Amino acid sequence: MNGIRFLDSLGGIPAADWDALVPDGNPFVSHAFLHGLEAKGCLREDYGWRPYHLAFFEEGRLLGAAPTYLKGNSHGEFVFDWSWAAAWERAGGDYYPKLLVASPYSPVPGPRLLVRDGPHAEVMRNRLTAALVDEADRLGLSSIHANFLPEADLHAFDDRWLARSDYQFHWHNRGYADFDAFLAALAAKKRKNIRQERARAHAAGLTLEMRGGDTFSDAEWRQIHALYELTFDMKGNHAALTARFFQYLGRTLGPDVQVALARDSHDIVAMALFLRGGDTLYGRYWGASVDVSGLHFELCYYRGIDYAIREGLARFEPGAQGEHKLARGFLPTLTHSRHYIAHEGFRRAVADALREEAAHREAYRKELMAHSPYADR
Repeated sequence: MNGIRFLDSLGGIPAADWDALVPDGNPFVSHAFLHGLEAKGCLREDYGWRPYHLAFFEEGRLLGAAPTYLKGNSHGEFVFDWSWAAAWERAGGDYYPKLLVASPYSPVPGPRLLVRDGPHAEVMRNRLTAALVDEADRLGLSSIHANFLPEADLHAFDDRWLARSDYQFHWHNRGYADFDAFLAALAAKKRKNIRQERARAHAAGLTLEMRGGDTFSDAEWRQIHALYELTFDMKGNHAALTARFFQYLGRTLGPDVQVALARDSHDIVAMALFLRGGDTLYGRYWGASVDVSGLHFELCYYRGIDYAIREGLARFEPGAQGEHKLARGFLPTLTHSRHYIAHEGFRRAVADALREEAAHREAYRKELMAHSPYADR
């Protein structure tokens, strides 16, 4: 079992071998998270997901890998290419299936070209991207997309790959002693607004707490999952993650899963679910069966900031989109993706569109930074 292989599951790769390639403890490319999605019914072909993981073996040893999927649509990716798909299909082509290198349903920057540390790491990353192109060409696919890449991966994508960037809003720990010290760094008006939001959430008569994933019973996980589903139902979307997956995360990742809760007596009426990895806290899922002013901000943002300060974490990434995060201490942070378009003419058209998009993005960043909430802006 040597050389490049494409695998239809992570089940045959030992967790320790896969996780030895993850450099920063990022939970969204861990074997537990990715295999859990497969094993607990979250990734299905009728949802548009078919695992097709790239792996490189030498003398039976896993030296490099990339979480890869054959996608039958563009759902659950958060780097939107719907307009590209529509344009290609109007021209008579088949945009799907395509190859996607990503963590499913997770707009979280992190390693995608997984390699062992050492002098040959860059060579292995280059080998992985070359293997992706070879496989897409062999299968006659329209495109490959590698989403939410870290800086370390970018050099492995040559000029055939189109560069695309966007902004998320991340919180950075400046060595704050506590939440009040964080507030002191903000402009007076922003500080006042946050205190008012927290006061309204606390005045609702609910019990607020934050707990590790290993402290929940299966019945509590079912309540938490039901709130997650409710959020998707209210927006007319499909909740792809199953209750079995939530329970599995709690058992498998334990305290690296954190849940901020609001209880009304014994009933969980609102929740925000976080994952922790390395020096970062990641906000992921929210749900509520009550409408309480300030509760969303309290559970999704302020509890996360407070936890990150208490635990000495460097960053808190609360998820994709949301300009409202800026006023609450989260600053725009650039994210990166790379895109291989097989057809040369279509690639040129997409490249033109991306250049125009980049000009708008830079103007957007300048506008955002003019409204920084920090007093020392």
